[in-house]
Amino acid sequence: MYNLLAANSELVCYFIIVLNNAVSASVISLALPILVFLWAMLAVPRPTKKFWMTAIVYTEVMVVVKYLFQFGFFPWNSVHELTINEDKPFFPPRILGLEKIDNYIRYDLLQLLALFFHRSLLMRYGLWDHEGPLEEQSPSPESCKDEGKNIDGDEDGRKKEGRGEEEESKVSSTSTLDNLEISELDQLEKDMVDDGEPSTSSAEPAASGSNDETPSGLKDSSDPPGRPSEDKTVGDDEQEAKEVPKKSSSLRFRRKPKTDKQRSKVEPTVETAEPCAAEPVKKKQKESRREAASRRLLASVYRPTQGFFRGILHAEYRTATDVYAFMFLTDVVDFIIIVFGFWAFGKHSAAADIASTLSEDQVPEAFLVMLLLQFSTMIIDRALYLRKAVLGKLIFQVLLVFGIHLWMFFILPAVTERKFNTNFVAQLWYFVKCIYFGLSAYQIRCGYPTRILGNILTKKYNHLNLFLFQGFRLVPFLVELRAVMDWVWTDTTLSLSNWICVEDIYANIFIIKCSRETEKKYPQPKGQKKKKIVKYGMGGLIIFFLICIIWFPLLFISLVRSVVGVVNHPIDVTVTVKLGGYESLFTMSVQQQSIQPFTQAEYDQLTHNFGDNAVAMQFITLYGYEDIVTAMVEGSSGSVWRISPPSRQEVIKELLGSPVHLTLRLAWTFQRHVPHMIPNYIRAPNGAEAKPVNQLFKGEDGYLNITLSLKSDRSLNGSGNQEWIMGLYVSVVLVIGKFVRGFSSEISHSIMFEELPCVDRVLKLCTDIFLVRETGELELEEELYSKLIFLYRSPETMIKWTRDMHSREHNRY
Repeated sequence: MYNLLAANSELVCYFIIVLNNAVSASVISLALPILVFLWAMLAVPRPTKKFWMTAIVYTEVMVVVKYLFQFGFFPWNSVHELTINEDKPFFPPRILGLEKIDNYIRYDLLQLLALFFHRSLLMRYGLWDHEGPLEEQSPSPESCKDEGKNIDGDEDGRKKEGRGEEEESKVSSTSTLDNLEISELDQLEKDMVDDGEPSTSSAEPAASGSNDETPSGLKDSSDPPGRPSEDKTVGDDEQEAKEVPKKSSSLRFRRKPKTDKQRSKVEPTVETAEPCAAEPVKKKQKESRREAASRRLLASVYRPTQGFFRGILHAEYRTATDVYAFMFLTDVVDFIIIVFGFWAFGKHSAAADIASTLSEDQVPEAFLVMLLLQFSTMIIDRALYLRKAVLGKLIFQVLLVFGIHLWMFFILPAVTERKFNTNFVAQLWYFVKCIYFGLSAYQIRCGYPTRILGNILTKKYNHLNLFLFQGFRLVPFLVELRAVMDWVWTDTTLSLSNWICVEDIYANIFIIKCSRETEKKYPQPKGQKKKKIVKYGMGGLIIFFLICIIWFPLLFISLVRSVVGVVNHPIDVTVTVKLGGYESLFTMSVQQQSIQPFTQAEYDQLTHNFGDNAVAMQFITLYGYEDIVTAMVEGSSGSVWRISPPSRQEVIKELLGSPVHLTLRLAWTFQRHVPHMIPNYIRAPNGAEAKPVNQLFKGEDGYLNITLSLKSDRSLNGSGNQEWIMGLYVSVVLVIGKFVRGFSSEISHSIMFEELPCVDRVLKLCTDIFLVRETGELELEEELYSKLIFLYRSPETMIKWTRDMHSREHNRY
């Protein structure tokens, strides 16, 4: 485990920084992830010491600041304020990362520990002070000898102050020494101005600006190499203190001491200078120092930034790589997270699902924004990949990093009114997007590949690649969208239809190639019958699949319509007798106290009575004793016969003397109590279907109970239900059957294009088309495409091209 962490300590630091930001979700923790994606991961060849020191110091300051704001005397740390602002994502201490919470620096300390661990490894391997390739940082023996001489010369100069020996220019080994030298020289200039001698310091550069200041690296013609040191003035400390040497970022020069003649020329100037002339000289000196400081500041910012981007775009040591497939995979994962967890990106949509929302003709705004953002990212990334635009990819990376962090940590909490660190779906989406940022930075740092040939899934010819490639082709519109994008952003002479034709040919040849490789790996000897495990394994599964297709829909519909196991006893039974078209002659109702459920003994007696009737027993055995009740109806009517006197006389006449038969109608009615039947809130859209508003219901409390009355009517039948059930069954079976028939029909039409013994030459021709397209040989691309089309138009040529080379040589001998 230690070796694993040590080998990937840099990635561990990045992971903990991203994790800390996802958990904290504050402004104070947002800086480091942005620096990781836009500085550390883009640095060539590795992150510099400045970044790691910045990360360590920033984390330490963040820990101290969080600790200071944990005290209770701050008004926003009171219990009352914390309770009121508990669910507010933009509570100022919370969004700034200064909120008083338990374990407030747990992830910060873990982050600091990981950074120090990585620092110790870099120092152990000697990479802490190296900012470039190792061969550029290794000093040569001559430079080490010269540096030792320079150091000895400095020590001799400090011991012998009177000799003032001329030194050669020294190249500083580190930037720290340069800063120390510059600060010492600035302090020397300041002391000179404070001593009140502006005329002397201003007169000396005027007198010796062109003659006296000579770089130590250039030998003066009046100073031969063997000139003794007695010519130089000894003991002139005051003069050296007043002289300000020129300095730069890497070279330091020391002015040659004045000779007696030169000193005599300068002294009268100093003595005759008027006091009023000191003021403008002092102002000019201050302005010159100010301009020099601004130039140094500009150089300290501009030059490293320029060198950073030059190292990215024009790196001397670069190995082109291709991680687009992994970036596309992370985008697909993010796309799936958005589709199945879109409620996390909208307001008050936590209880909704995408199917019900789309069925109501309402597309959530947050879902639409995230979907379009993710899809646009994938399109732009594909375009940059095809054009191999590293600069465009770098700009896109910068915009995307800032845009995603602004959206996820500021805009999304404002839209959803939920804190980011409590939104698990948003955290998961952000973490996957950070993986994409890392892959994208690696792609920018290494550069795009020189040639992009075919699909990554077609690099190997095995079952896994074949399965993934077939799944890729089954996704709706994906193949067509990829083909059109490749045609738009690739230099080619082919038309869009020709391009799609080549892609289709290449896909079919790849599938055939995988089949032939499988046959080579598992050869079948001639004259040997198929093994039973193959026949029963493959054939048995196909038979089972076909049987399920034929009978499963009917079985499913039957089980759905079945009421076996659902007990709902009637609560009221009403029997009515009517004579002709007159009022009811007899009406009697019985309620629950007169409706008694069957017992096991009564059920056994019932089966005993009909034991010799097979049809009756088949019906009885479909139910249990708990499904049957006994309704005890009284013989006397429960209501008076409410017939009018004229109608009564008509009835008597019809019964006595009318030759027409009088109809006697017997009807019975059952009432059942159905709980949770009618919803309280129903949404009526523009369409014909009205649905209950499930968002307003809490369980089943939002529904009303009803009582159904079931009347028997011998004039109606259930043929309508049977018709729609049979229609649905036939439709399902026919659709699936036509889909299956497509695999076994019209095979003869494709024999000459699929039964190819050896497709290596055709596959190489397709690869050659891709290759010459990438190299810019567009005329040759057009010729090779014409050759491919001719090959498919000529069966004889196709036979020659796809003949097995080994079998042909065997037949020849």
